[in-house]
Amino acid sequence: MLNSINYSLPENIENAVQTALGEWQKENKVARVWQKDATVWTNDDEAKWLGWLDAVEAELAKVGEYREFAEDIKNAGFTDVLLMGMGGSSLCPEVLSLTFGAANFHVLDSTVPAQIKTIESRLDLAKTLFIVASKSGSTLEPNTFKQYFFERVAETVGRENAGKQFVAITDPNSKMQSVAERDNFRKIFYGNPEIGGRFSALSPFGMAAAAAMNLDVEDFLRRADEMVAACKNETAHENPGAVLGAILGVCQTSGRDKLTIFTSKEIHDLGAWLEQLIAESTGKSGISIIPVDREPLLESAEDYGDDRIFAYLKTSDSNDAATEEKLGVLEANGQPIVRIELADTKNLGQEFFRWEFATGVAGAIMQINPFNQPDVEAAKIEAKKITEEYERTGALPDETPIFEADGIKLFTGEDYAASLEKGLENVKSLKKYLAAHLAHLQENDYFAVLGYIEMNQENEKLLQQIREKVLESKLVATCLGFGPRFLHSTGQAYKGGANNGVFLQITSDDAEDFDVPEQKFTFGVVKAAQARGDFQVLLDRERRALRVHLGKDVKSGLETLVNLI
Repeated sequence: MLNSINYSLPENIENAVQTALGEWQKENKVARVWQKDATVWTNDDEAKWLGWLDAVEAELAKVGEYREFAEDIKNAGFTDVLLMGMGGSSLCPEVLSLTFGAANFHVLDSTVPAQIKTIESRLDLAKTLFIVASKSGSTLEPNTFKQYFFERVAETVGRENAGKQFVAITDPNSKMQSVAERDNFRKIFYGNPEIGGRFSALSPFGMAAAAAMNLDVEDFLRRADEMVAACKNETAHENPGAVLGAILGVCQTSGRDKLTIFTSKEIHDLGAWLEQLIAESTGKSGISIIPVDREPLLESAEDYGDDRIFAYLKTSDSNDAATEEKLGVLEANGQPIVRIELADTKNLGQEFFRWEFATGVAGAIMQINPFNQPDVEAAKIEAKKITEEYERTGALPDETPIFEADGIKLFTGEDYAASLEKGLENVKSLKKYLAAHLAHLQENDYFAVLGYIEMNQENEKLLQQIREKVLESKLVATCLGFGPRFLHSTGQAYKGGANNGVFLQITSDDAEDFDVPEQKFTFGVVKAAQARGDFQVLLDRERRALRVHLGKDVKSGLETLVNLI
């Protein structure tokens, strides 16, 4: 059964959407997408990134391989599976594991030392299967994860046996393929080089993980294939992917550039996957759709501006009367609302494909290439400069805070520091600096908390409190991301999209740190370099960004921030 979609739009948006769909019909654009015609977009390199259109068909031909993989894991007696990757290589597996309750399937997508140790503490190293997922095979984080855990497993079961506990998912002829062959990995799954990471959910990067969770991959893909067929409908008004894409694209070009995502509890993590797909695809060339996930609903519909579109994804058996009622009030108040209902959680693959197709359509309407990510590389380059200096000197580059008190340091660029100091009223304090920073939020801006700290329930709760205070007092869209994972997700839009974000980056000292095997640096150094590199690029792009550096007691530091804001 096909997942349903219905929507309610203000009249001007509805008219523009119908016009856009009419143009797609007249210019035969749905057929041209399937023909992989780059002129649908900017006629750049789009044609070579459209392998995701055929992914479901390709994967259905390999379901036997996935069955054998699941059986092999079972027969080998593995008690846990740890997938190590970033962005598109880890977000779909995370969504699948949380949606389908795969308690013994873990995801590592953080260089924060505490996060790595927390994951390790949950594993019996001798009975864990490690999946290294990296399309290019050269991504820093999964390579360091592999080095660390390969050494730990080698210490436990012997170097000659360690490779039997490792599987790679990577594109052909990548560096990771060479590593996997050298270290005698148990298996290598090959991705399609014509599928970008954020469009890879229905490729081996999602399906090998699904098999490792013992999900029925064939059933999952056959359900997804119903949406693939529906998105081949050349009548644009009847094509569920084209309709959603037209709504997203028209809303963005009409100034509604914040996609606010709500989900029912059964599929609560889907927003994390949507964040990457939407932000990395549309945030470039000075324009963007900013996805807003897990933000609480404001009590009054009148508190929302005219810069939002709301999407509510739910399962057919979910029952959240409070959310439904508030969305109904928003709809009555003239806000654009899209409602999607999954017939079953097993229909999740349909939404992976619908939103991929819709993102392609929205990108065409926005007149951008939705398949590149030109600004992701900038932060990597800055981070590499910092790690190279550490390797050369044995220390991170010196940096001077603009203010320090109570064990908390504040950092920003000279120009923005001067701007902040104008609002201090000649009294310098943490509270005054934070207030001056938040005073920069204007109508139609958004606020983003970027936390380079361990992603756990306690920290997330405190960061959410910061976010909610800003939402309720400033009435702007708010985002929350943990670094470095968001660098492979929303980070593209924050740097390359519209300059309407105000950023609060939070870093900390590490209570514990340890070496990356075969390297001259530690995981703490990698994390610090990524945070500093990310922050520097935000400043280089003239973003309004303030970095708050806590000591080793992260909980206490966050509680102080919550009280000050």
